[in-house]
Amino acid sequence: MFSHPPSISFGLERRALDGRRLLNGGLCGLRCFLAVAEELHFARAAEKLHIEQSPLSRTVKELEEELGVQLFIRTSRSTRLTLAGRLFLKHVPRVFTALEQARESVKSAANGFHGQLRIALSDGITPSRLPALLARCREEDPEMEIRLFEVSLAQQLKGLHDDLYDAGFSMADEVGDGIIVEPAWEEELMVAVPARHPALAYKRIPLEEVLRYPLVLGDPAVCEGHARQIDRILRKQEKEPLVVQHVATFDVMMALVSAGLALGLAGTAHIAASREPGVVGRPLAGRSPMLTTYLLRRDTEPSQALARFIERLASQGSDDA
Repeated sequence: MFSHPPSISFGLERRALDGRRLLNGGLCGLRCFLAVAEELHFARAAEKLHIEQSPLSRTVKELEEELGVQLFIRTSRSTRLTLAGRLFLKHVPRVFTALEQARESVKSAANGFHGQLRIALSDGITPSRLPALLARCREEDPEMEIRLFEVSLAQQLKGLHDDLYDAGFSMADEVGDGIIVEPAWEEELMVAVPARHPALAYKRIPLEEVLRYPLVLGDPAVCEGHARQIDRILRKQEKEPLVVQHVATFDVMMALVSAGLALGLAGTAHIAASREPGVVGRPLAGRSPMLTTYLLRRDTEPSQALARFIERLASQGSDDA
């Protein structure tokens, strides 16, 4: 009977032992590192993790010894990351994201799903046509689970490159190499106006009239693609807009409009979905500018599941045309 030589057998056992050590101790070390890196304070990090400071310090020291680099510079007054620590910090969150997705995949299989699509959403968008698209996918492909992730544009792009997401929706079309950008749908840009505002004298408000009043717009750091499209439209006017506040969500934008503090610029769907009383949507005069939502994906051959998703998206667009 064939058997492995003792040296190979020992090597396999050692590798399995190292693997268990990495899984059990390694993840603990990464959690400890992440907590200290976020707090830059060992005592607060220990409190955050609900452990004593001594084992936290020991775990971080063991991680540094395993990596062969110093991750933190620690003095009696401060704790800060080294260059190696800052580089390490860029990668650690992805480990936990991948682990969480692996767990969710197992749960999906246990719940009867035979596949999964991971779709990222950026720009604070609540795509108006996404619910109908998801319902159609559920009806035609019931064994495929679709998971949505609300992330920044930068996180979406990095996640697409790192295979954390299969595709994503964004209002940005300038995304760099290695990503395919395809228009998904368009919606009319509207003006969100407070009730009893003088601008409501217009059924279709000239953009020059809009620029006479304070504006609340999406924060470029959060709604990057949306902000770019709005900026292109406003730059066509000679007058500089008076932006009193940038906000991270359209709910906050509508709240400020409802309070009468400013006018807002948003897509039809956001204004229609607003629950704020006293917000009136008005189109712009002339040819109404359109806001475009894009589908982003890696520049590779799509999986069968993603290809079917893209086909349904295209079909939905042609049905609406």
